[in-house]
Amino acid sequence: MNTLRLRPSCACLSSLLVCLAAAGCNVSGKSLNGQGVAMFNQGSADAAEATFLQARSADPANPHVYYNLGRVYHERGIARKDAKQLEQAENFYNLCLNQDPNHRECYRSLAVLLVEQDRSKDAFTLLENWAQRSPNIADARVEQARLHEEFKDNAAAKEKLLQALTIEPTHARALAALGRIRESEGEVWQAMHDYSRSLAHDRNQPDVIARLAALQSKGMPPGAGGALSSQPATGGPTPIFR
Repeated sequence: MNTLRLRPSCACLSSLLVCLAAAGCNVSGKSLNGQGVAMFNQGSADAAEATFLQARSADPANPHVYYNLGRVYHERGIARKDAKQLEQAENFYNLCLNQDPNHRECYRSLAVLLVEQDRSKDAFTLLENWAQRSPNIADARVEQARLHEEFKDNAAAKEKLLQALTIEPTHARALAALGRIRESEGEVWQAMHDYSRSLAHDRNQPDVIARLAALQSKGMPPGAGGALSSQPATGGPTPIFR
């Protein structure tokens, strides 16, 4: 699956990284969607938009095409301060969710868009509704936690992450996020434990590797009871969480 990572577009959510997905069922639509991602990566947003629109015609049920179109309009609307572009982005995000009600990247990008428009209440409602509709989807709680953390509510973020881990105990992003919050609150040993568990389930997290290595280099905190037994791997793509 081809992916495209876009730069953050909101100051209060500056850590956000989202990717354009290039998956789908229709071969022609999938190919066009992949071409659009490549064009966007090369800085040709207009050509990418045209190609994504062709992909939509070829494969109108592909949620990734709608998401990708939403990202193009979102980036353009922010850059140009164009309300109509942002409105179009929101429309495409909703079309994506109509096709895939559990499209994580789309929920994240739409939440960012809502916050950027001073509609944070709508962003929280969006994610809460997702969590209620999909009680067995850990990603919904992880995205809720991310939003709470961005608004400096670590207690609520931790609660959501623990809920996510109840649903999916091996969820690497949830473990990494929980470790980051615990580290910020001085729970160093527990943070190291969370980071190590996260890497055990997904070794391609260089940011988590770096955080764990930095903590290990400082030595174990008082009462830790020994060194961690699991060692992180190296390499891999940038994780969703910072």
